[in-house]
This record gives sequence, structure tokens and C-alpha cells, in this order.
Amino acid sequence: MNFKFIELNIDAGIASLHLNRPEKRNAISDDMRTEFIEALELVTVDKSIRALVLTGNGKGFCAGGDITGMEKRMQAPVGEVAYNGWFRQQRVHHAVSLLHTMPKPTIAAVHGAASGLGADMALACDFIIASEGANFTWSYIKRGIIPDGGGMYFLPRRVGMVMAKELIFTGRKVDLEEATQIGIVDRVAKPESLVADAQKWAKELSQGSATALALGKTILNQTYETTAAQVFAQGSQAQGICYTSTEHREAVLAFLEKATAAKN
Repeated sequence: MNFKFIELNIDAGIASLHLNRPEKRNAISDDMRTEFIEALELVTVDKSIRALVLTGNGKGFCAGGDITGMEKRMQAPVGEVAYNGWFRQQRVHHAVSLLHTMPKPTIAAVHGAASGLGADMALACDFIIASEGANFTWSYIKRGIIPDGGGMYFLPRRVGMVMAKELIFTGRKVDLEEATQIGIVDRVAKPESLVADAQKWAKELSQGSATALALGKTILNQTYETTAAQVFAQGSQAQGICYTSTEHREAVLAFLEKATAAKN
């Protein structure tokens, strides 16, 4: 599939998705969002792809939403503003949900600025690796709006409620050192090896059973919203599925063969 604003490369089971509007610091336009959704859907259903690395081309990860789109919304007839905004939000949430719920490990490889929606998209990934010069800002307040890409859900789970409120209320910039200290960034890489390190990490994370990874991630994503009893119940159902998987059967047979060989 050919994209204009997205680059999607697949190598050895690892998909690398590059936001590709470097002249706009990878700000998300409506057309880019459409391609982003299509790419995420493709990665989700392709069983040969075991993990995803999300990054940006050029000098930054993602500068957030395209200001041109904001200008167009302001120029719309008064009676259409609310519906247009609602429809746009549905597309934004669909894109972020695809990233968050993807049944395989996802890593954001951040360099330069991850601002607004860009910062939210990084948080929607399972893990964040960043290089020198990376920074994060939830700058929505400076435009008179609130985080709409999942930041109000993801950020408190990363840094705690009080810190999340402080970052969202002020919209201040968080440099790499602070981002690492407060739990936004999980690993740090050199700029020249950022994507390669992310791809290597993605391979390590995705070596296990794809079935177990998908089911485990789905349950973990809901842990803070569900009771222990619900997690146990979901785990029991998921384990029943794992018992029937090819990966489980092959792993058990290999273990038994190894144990038998050791006895002889």
C-alpha cells in the first residue's frame, strides 16, 4: 500500500511506521490521519508482523495537530462547528485506539518534539524510547482546548494524577531528563541508533507466543478499570484460549522432549 504522509517498512516481523511530513514537523492533518489509520489497520491484521515501532521523519516526532485544520474549523459556519468537531474527534480517537489496543507490542521512538497529539500518540504505545533532544509537551491549554488524543487517560497512568494535572494545566515542556525521571520515557538511546534500538527492543518483546501477547496485553490495558475478580475471570478465559494455541502445544512438546532426552 502506497502512502504520501506515512512510511511503513516491514523487516523480520517488525513494522516501522514513520510519520512523514517533516516540513511540518509531522503535524497530523486530516489526510495524514486517514493514512495513519489505514496503516495501523494493516499492521493489526497482518499476522506476520509481530511488533510496531512508531517514529517520525525529520527533526521531530510529531508537533501535534495541523494548525491549518484548526484554522478551517474556525472558518466553518457556526451551525456546523460542533458536528465537524465531533466527527474529527471520532477519527482522532479511532486512530489512538487502534494504536493502544493493537494486539502486539508497540514502541514510540521519539526524537525532537512530541507535542500535543504527538505526545498523546507516544503515550498510546506500550513503551517509549527517546534520544537526546527529545521533549514532550501537552500544550493544548495554550490553544484553549483539552488533550483529545488520550492524554487525560494515559498521562496519569504514567506519572500519577498530580503530575499529570500540572503538565496539562501548564502545557510546559518536559525535557528528556525529566521525562525519564517521572516515567514518561522508558529507555534512552543515542540519536543515530534510536530507531535501530527500538526495533531491537521490539524483537525482544515479541519473541513469545503471539496469542499470549495479544491476550495478555488486552487484559493489562484494562487492569486499572477492573476489579481483581474481573481480571481473574478474564485471565481464566484467556488461558483457556492459550491452552488450545499452536504456540503452547509446540512449547510443551519441546519441553517434554528435552526433559526426556535429559533423563536418557
